[in-house]
Amino acid sequence: MRDRISKRRRGGFTLVELLVVLAILGLLAGLVGPQVMKFLGSSKSKTAKLQIDDLSSTLDLYRLELGRYPNDGEGLSALIENPGDVAGWNGPYLKKGAVPKDPWGNDYQYRFPGEHGSFDIWSLGADNREGGDGENADVKSWE
Repeated sequence: MRDRISKRRRGGFTLVELLVVLAILGLLAGLVGPQVMKFLGSSKSKTAKLQIDDLSSTLDLYRLELGRYPNDGEGLSALIENPGDVAGWNGPYLKKGAVPKDPWGNDYQYRFPGEHGSFDIWSLGADNREGGDGENADVKSWE
């Protein structure tokens, strides 16, 4: 009889043990979760800044070959498709054959001539609206 009782007790965890483990996991998730989300948000902004820098370098190469930057009508798509009337176009200038989207899935904004340099490239952030703070902040080529 004692063997049967001891086998039952060794077979699994008690309800109290399971509740303690769940409480510990809940505390860890509450402490670690916000830090992970903060890190992920800042990494998207850093990725956008790197992509903007890459697009800026590609635009400089475009200007070296053609003597000018794409105008507003041609936009960044001139880096992957010949606008038609451009002699000496030697593209596509982007390896993947497409203009990348920002980390939030939106198009990059482009202006030529720029207000802050030869051209301006920017992302409107997670909210896809001008301004904002944190992850919603705009990422710009001139800052």
